Amino acid sequence: MASSDEEATLSIPSLAFVAFLSFFIIRYFMSSRSTDTAAASRRAGQRFTGAQVEQLAQMFPQLSRRDIMWDLQRNGGSVAATTERVLGGRGLERAPPSFQPVIPVSTNAVSTAVRASVIPKAAEPDLITRYNLQSRISPKGKEKEEPAPATGWAANKDKRQEMLQRRRDEMILAARRRMQERDQEASGS
Repeated sequence: MASSDEEATLSIPSLAFVAFLSFFIIRYFMSSRSTDTAAASRRAGQRFTGAQVEQLAQMFPQLSRRDIMWDLQRNGGSVAATTERVLGGRGLERAPPSFQPVIPVSTNAVSTAVRASVIPKAAEPDLITRYNLQSRISPKGKEKEEPAPATGWAANKDKRQEMLQRRRDEMILAARRRMQERDQEASGS
């Protein structure tokens, strides 16, 4: 007969070993099936994405994209580390001539560029046209004189609105006068 020592038993160390081994086997198979673009770029030696470069370029337009890519490559793709370095006043190191990154193209930047080239920007009307102040300007280009507006704060909401619009109109016309005077001085000099 078999003694009790020969019976198969499960101990805590053997269960821990099986769990440990299972974890690494599952991790190996799950990571090999990854099709993440960031993981693919890391495998190719690139540690940043186009979105990261675009984000930093928009925050710091004075920096070159190549220097941004170099810093992201060096710090493992950390946008926060690059931002901290720039805001700390240390700036970014210049990328060496041997650094030849694959320039990532973000789909957002491409679609924005395509939209900008297809749809021309409509010209904004000047302030005289926008606020219908043509009636305050004579055909000769000079402004018509109107009585001075009442000063003080009116109790009625409509009167306050009218007073504020009159002040806005006066400011626009005063700026127009100053600009005409500068143009006359420049052409007269």
